[in-house]
Amino acid sequence: MIEVKGLSHQFKIGKKGKETVIPVLEGINLKVNAGEIVTIVGRSGSGKSTLLNLISGYIQPTEGEIFIDNQKVTDFNESKWADFRLNNLGFIFQSYQLIPSMTAFENVELALTLKGIKEKERKAQTEKMFKKVGLEKFMDHYPSELSGGQQQRVSIARALILNPPIILADEPTGSLDSETEDDLLDFIKRLNHELGITFLIITHDDKVAQIGDRVIEIVDGALDEEAYAS
Repeated sequence: MIEVKGLSHQFKIGKKGKETVIPVLEGINLKVNAGEIVTIVGRSGSGKSTLLNLISGYIQPTEGEIFIDNQKVTDFNESKWADFRLNNLGFIFQSYQLIPSMTAFENVELALTLKGIKEKERKAQTEKMFKKVGLEKFMDHYPSELSGGQQQRVSIARALILNPPIILADEPTGSLDSETEDDLLDFIKRLNHELGITFLIITHDDKVAQIGDRVIEIVDGALDEEAYAS
């Protein structure tokens, strides 16, 4: 489903010709099988979010290759990446990233609009998704009128609306209280079990990490599947 081979990345800061090179990831090899929940942990600044951004094509690696569903995505240009994300990837973020001027319904419907689905079908699919996440009474509310947990469920509905086989999550419970976090983790496990969605989750939270079929730690810019267990 996701395969990363020899992936390295470094950032350059400073003026051209006098840049300071900051290595972030080195020689990453990772395979995520279809239907797995894989969680990746590591200290702040360890490169967890960089890895997720590389896998989703928002930044290009310095070296290495990334394959998703047997397609070499590291060769994609931005236009091809945009189409690929729309059809294959869902995203959940710590900060929700909902559009404040749009209702919850409009935030979720937007992906269907971008895909060119007709209005009647968009409405039916969006209403069905709100029932799935238990927010059918809040469809017309704006993000500012929702609790943190409700906003995250809207973002999950948005991630699910196009039935992606893979969801990438960056600290999905980082802004939630412990009770809401428990509810959200149960929901993620149910989605994985019932729909077979593959999850790759970046987290610093032990409770989130433990829902993974595998837990991998980033240590000194490399992945170590044994480090977390020890």
